[in-house]
Amino acid sequence: MLRSALKILSIVVFWVFSPSVVDAQEENPNRPGLGNRGLRGILGGIEFAVADSARQRLVNRLDFDSYKGLIRGLTQFGDREQGTARNAAAVDWIEDQLRSWGYETERLHYQYTPRGSDQFEPREEVFATKVGDGTPEEMYILGAHMDGRGGGEAANDDASGTALVMEIARVLAAPDVKSNRSIRFALWNNEETGLNGSYAYVEQRAPRQGIEDPIGSGRYPEPTWLGMIQHDMMMWDHGNPVTYDQALDADVDIEFQLNSEMARESAALALELLNANRMHASDYPAAMSNAMSNTDSTPFMDFVASVSLRENRRLYETGNTANPHWHQPSDLFVTFSDADFRLGFNAAQTTLGAVTKLASIEIVPSVN
Repeated sequence: MLRSALKILSIVVFWVFSPSVVDAQEENPNRPGLGNRGLRGILGGIEFAVADSARQRLVNRLDFDSYKGLIRGLTQFGDREQGTARNAAAVDWIEDQLRSWGYETERLHYQYTPRGSDQFEPREEVFATKVGDGTPEEMYILGAHMDGRGGGEAANDDASGTALVMEIARVLAAPDVKSNRSIRFALWNNEETGLNGSYAYVEQRAPRQGIEDPIGSGRYPEPTWLGMIQHDMMMWDHGNPVTYDQALDADVDIEFQLNSEMARESAALALELLNANRMHASDYPAAMSNAMSNTDSTPFMDFVASVSLRENRRLYETGNTANPHWHQPSDLFVTFSDADFRLGFNAAQTTLGAVTKLASIEIVPSVN
């Protein structure tokens, strides 16, 4: 019996450590630890309806190298701290990119009082809108904050989220992409000083929702808000205690705030994103929680369904030493691996998959 048991053990050991098995486990360069099956292979495939397949074709237009390139473009301005020349230059650069894709841009102007001062100072932030073809008076807002701090390049916090929103804007700018509802891309300023840019937006724009101006024009400067999706710190999920390599259970975190006026609606929006991740993300799963905090979706949460996508839960993980590069000089483009960048890219797949469904976005073949 002992000899038989040893023979079985030797066969198992040989199989586990044979080159073919090890090679199969390492075959997917996009996601260390995932093996060669991909996310759908592990969680189980979901049969796509015709509409799901159409949405997937749009999600497939997201480009990983483009996403990384946008992050690199933002990091050329250092940490983009509010009130600095490098911040102003970054706002101009973001606006130039949006215009190059065909968008008309707008700037929100507001006043900010720096800490220790009693004098207001002018600040501004840029946004652009893909106007809906069928119901332009309703919209979803996709947001991220372009300012940072810490003396590095603010690559993760929050060039990673800003680039995500911009990459989705690039995809939706294509002439054959039509949306029933409007989509706004908002790149907030002054997040790091207390969400001042997003609070200013809510204060100035909330009363204008759904108003046609001029009357009869079919133009709605501030369509009625249907949902706000924020993206803040998208790339670093290395466990806690922190490990050098990305955690094997790294995922996209989707948060809403239970203690808000729109908690039920926000939970429903978070669930749409969770399901979109299962359908459309290529490498990383998502997890959902109810303690959204300290990001630009907060000013919206009592007005409209509001969620935040991020690398870690903000209070339980990020606020509990899970990211050693947070607000540090080490938050540099070169700090992050392709596995880290791809975590952010999977969040882009998640958001675009969800919004394509919610806003009824489709690819419309050109008629020659």
